[in-house]
Amino acid sequence: MTTPTTRYPRSARVRARADFDRVFEHGRRLATPRLAVHWNAAPNPPRLGLAVSRKVDPHAVGRNRIKRALREIFRHHRGELAAGDYVVVARPSAREASREQLERHFLDLLRRLGALPVTALPVTPMPGTMPPAPGTGLASAEPGPTSP
Repeated sequence: MTTPTTRYPRSARVRARADFDRVFEHGRRLATPRLAVHWNAAPNPPRLGLAVSRKVDPHAVGRNRIKRALREIFRHHRGELAAGDYVVVARPSAREASREQLERHFLDLLRRLGALPVTALPVTPMPGTMPPAPGTGLASAEPGPTSP
């Protein structure tokens, strides 16, 4: 059973035409070739509206796949998002996109809008020409190619 924080409740959806119009008129917009995201900052918790037309995919199955993927991504990241209304408009190239590509485009747009915090990249040691300093614990116990 899902908990209330992981559900996608009716209150988390932009449904009324007036709400869509308000987001389109007053919101900020950024786009990629696959998606456009409109965000209207407001004091209410994050809500999502989707616009996937027949121009994107003439088949309902394809349009529903895109909407299902975007809803799931939004649901997972809803707690991190800034308050306000979000409307995602799919473009025709979204039809060929995988779920992972849609997620990458959607999250990238949210970060660029400032609605989702930028996550720190994991720190990985860069390979270099110098051996690690003694005592750092990074030295390998295996002999190298020049070791006797």
